[in-house]
Amino acid sequence: METIDRKSGSALWHQIGEVLAADIAAGTFAAGAKLPTEPELMERFGVSRFTVRQALGHLEQRGLVRAEQGRGTFVHRGAIDYTLSKKTRFSKNLIEQGFEPGGELLIHEIIPASERVAARLKLVPGAPVIHRRGVMTADGVPIELGDTYYPAERFPDFDKVRLQYPTITAALASYGVRDYERLSTEIEARMPTGEEARLLRQPKSAPVLMILKVDVDVSGAPIAYAETVWSAERVTFKVDLG
Repeated sequence: METIDRKSGSALWHQIGEVLAADIAAGTFAAGAKLPTEPELMERFGVSRFTVRQALGHLEQRGLVRAEQGRGTFVHRGAIDYTLSKKTRFSKNLIEQGFEPGGELLIHEIIPASERVAARLKLVPGAPVIHRRGVMTADGVPIELGDTYYPAERFPDFDKVRLQYPTITAALASYGVRDYERLSTEIEARMPTGEEARLLRQPKSAPVLMILKVDVDVSGAPIAYAETVWSAERVTFKVDLG
């Protein structure tokens, strides 16, 4: 039986979760491997089934494992190699690696452009912009929280149009944007806010990567500016300079 500190003040399920997370990080349980069963973990740590389930649930929230009904709990696949290039496309990046892209729209609104947003989109401050906030997922696990801004006059009724198409790229094409590319990308590492950690389902102690990006159409006119926050333990960025 593995000893855990019952007098530390830290919840038993949290301690067990940290031990299992360390095992995963060390390669004791490889990507795709099945974790020990609940009875085996109960015996290993000398705790109840309820405590084990709390620990496993915590790991699943962090995106380290996934539970499959009737099969058990499996280590989630390793960090996604996400390529940043002039032609970066979220869905394409994930599908090529065998992940299923998904997401949830949290906010869609039209607001006056701040000076920061207006400068990136080459608008006058106060011009109407579409603001969309959403969480993007890979196999159901959150990897990105993003705030994206579009010129409202160029993309009227974007909320309704977007629902008619499977991807942002397809929706933009319906407005005559035949193609677009990345004009600029800025990356910085920092710690998440409480809200960011909650929406990304990760600990506040785990760092995130923030990306500021501007996309332009074939004429060079900005069509979107985004401020996105990515889970650093779930994504590895690769920069394509070609």
